[in-house]
Amino acid sequence: MADETLPGPPPSTGVPRSDLVGAVVAVASEIELPAVLDRFVEVAARLTGAPHGAVAVVNELGVSTSFVSTEASGTVADALRATPLALGALGEVPVTGTLRLGDARQHPAFRGIPPDHPSSVPFLGTSVHVGSRVFGHLYLSEKPGGFTQDDEDVVVSLASAAGAAVANAILYADARRREHWLRAGQDLTTTLLAGIDEDDALERIVSTARDADHADAAALALPGVGGELLIEVAVGRERHKLLGAPMPPGSRAWTVVTEGQGLITSSLARARTVATPAMRSFGPALFAPVPAPGGAVGVLILLRKVGAPPFEQADLTTAESFAAQAALATQLAAGRHAQDVAALLDERERIARDLHDLAIQQLFATGLQLETARRRAARGVDATELTAIIDEALDNVDGSVRQIRRIVHDLRDPDATTGLVERLRREASLARSGLGFAPSFVVNLDGATVVEGSLDEGQLNGRVSPDLTSDVVAVVREGLANAARHAQASSVAVRVRVLGAGPKGSVRVEVEDDGTGLAPDLRRSSGTRNLAQRARLHGGTFEIGAVPGGPGTLLTWETPLG
Repeated sequence: MADETLPGPPPSTGVPRSDLVGAVVAVASEIELPAVLDRFVEVAARLTGAPHGAVAVVNELGVSTSFVSTEASGTVADALRATPLALGALGEVPVTGTLRLGDARQHPAFRGIPPDHPSSVPFLGTSVHVGSRVFGHLYLSEKPGGFTQDDEDVVVSLASAAGAAVANAILYADARRREHWLRAGQDLTTTLLAGIDEDDALERIVSTARDADHADAAALALPGVGGELLIEVAVGRERHKLLGAPMPPGSRAWTVVTEGQGLITSSLARARTVATPAMRSFGPALFAPVPAPGGAVGVLILLRKVGAPPFEQADLTTAESFAAQAALATQLAAGRHAQDVAALLDERERIARDLHDLAIQQLFATGLQLETARRRAARGVDATELTAIIDEALDNVDGSVRQIRRIVHDLRDPDATTGLVERLRREASLARSGLGFAPSFVVNLDGATVVEGSLDEGQLNGRVSPDLTSDVVAVVREGLANAARHAQASSVAVRVRVLGAGPKGSVRVEVEDDGTGLAPDLRRSSGTRNLAQRARLHGGTFEIGAVPGGPGTLLTWETPLG
């Protein structure tokens, strides 16, 4: 048994230096953690001539959480499958150096290898470090003739390279995880600020968290009547059992609420106490506080099935950040809803003023005129005078009808008096929050760029009818929303071109981004179906696809002006 890790392959190793260097490079070239472990086991077994090899990944308690082997079965694989712990001779691998045995069954700590196995079980094991922590153990077994000192030197060198590769793979996985959570948070914020029902918003938060962290189920526990903590929203596996389940005092969820800090557990199925029976069927679990003014009031719960990889501290950190972002987005959405309600009340007051000052006053005056005509008719006044009064009253009724129609028209289309360029500029400004930058837009009339407030803008508004103007604005709005939700773009361009006038003229809208391309399910979305329907109503066309000759997505919508 070697007592210390060698700094590198000594000149006496039986493996050619070029082969060892190539193996080290092969291990270090992988960036995904499963690929690093696969390559490490494969080259270690190949260079030492071992028929069987495996890497057992262990947690801080030394418990084997997963393993990778060269074959589906074998002495090492069978032993690891028999127990989640690195027991017996397998558990005697030192923190540094190697454990080399001519026959593992002769070791005092031997247990776990089937007794009917061939009489000799040569064994070689070493530890893989990530920083100062033991990440896992390499096990090699059953080499004909047994392992040698050269084999020890080889696995120590490979383990050192594997440790560095694993560290890089962990960093890469953490970066990918943070990117995934960040994108999920951005999509959620965009959706919440777009305005959805509160219940739908909570379910969207839970579903997004489950997808972002590859959980089998997710739930949101919120305080109910009397301060009781209940699961109000649940998605995924065992959803119906989780929904409505109480989180009694002393439970993990209550601990998160009272302390304001998240926690993780390796397995609820193996836990000594589980306050909520519905959770007993799950393995790894994560509890993250959902903050609000005054302290944590809810708990985001992520659950994985029994036997799934446990949650790590990095998962908890990103989940807590997401929960905080989701809570803030919910509060912003609620504030925006309150503003919308206030604006609606203001609009109702304006309508009441307009009706009172215009239509109602005019109708009241008309009523007085008709009352005058009735009294004069009763006194036998000349019919010519009565006719004049009635004609004036009818004119007033017509004026009142026009006033009411104008008010109703303004209610249906408050932007009816706003020009196309101004409305498009407003859409571009609103899209800034979702995109993270301001999109560019150009409006072109017969080959000339139209500037807001110019004479050309008046000509443009005269050619494009109010109904068609509203459709153009709706197309641009949907195109910018799709780019914000799906494209991950760094730039978005909106181009509106008007050619000619009347039935022979046309309006063409293009929304182009430089993002990741068309999402697989975008063609089936309700938004794009609406755009196609708007085009058909005007006898036009609608297309969405890849940008010719480059990355990104191009939305094209074109209809006649007539």
